[in-house]
Amino acid sequence: MSADIPAQVRTRIAEAIATQTGLLEQVDAIAAAAGALTDSLRAGGQVLLCGNGGSATDALHLAGELVGRFYKDRAPLPALALVANPAAVTAIANDYGYEEVFARQVRGLGRPGDVLIGLSTSGTSPNVVAAMVAAREGGLTRIAMTGRDGGPLADAADHVIAVPSDTTPRIQEGHILAGHVLCELAEAWLFG
Repeated sequence: MSADIPAQVRTRIAEAIATQTGLLEQVDAIAAAAGALTDSLRAGGQVLLCGNGGSATDALHLAGELVGRFYKDRAPLPALALVANPAAVTAIANDYGYEEVFARQVRGLGRPGDVLIGLSTSGTSPNVVAAMVAAREGGLTRIAMTGRDGGPLADAADHVIAVPSDTTPRIQEGHILAGHVLCELAEAWLFG
């Protein structure tokens, strides 16, 4: 083992702590997004989530927290990660192009008053931005989880949670923390 490895581990942990601490600047944005999410669920809406790569698995993770449970044994909440149906994703990509894989599902599954949570560390993923545009056209509330300056994804959203980092792994870690807080608050506000 190289002597540099412990130093590298310390550096990555310190970076993660700094990024998570930086999320304190997003407290109001996270609370507002949680309020919008809760209002939709209370009114009978559902939550759609989308992202690519690691953000796709984060979308699956957060949908699972809502449908399953977070802290409380409670009724399931309607949430669906738009990456969960490989037949739809591959058929849409093949027939309409990869940019449409989420937007077409939003048009087919989303209803006015539902929520779309789009995750993109760069804020520039064309298919996530297209989903946000489709959600706006369909009357869905739009929550962007991004990093950096938010990019075009932030411009297309009602609520923006921008993790203060330029490093993809640190942004993804921030997304899970913020996403867990969204789930916790929605669960608490809906189920006491």
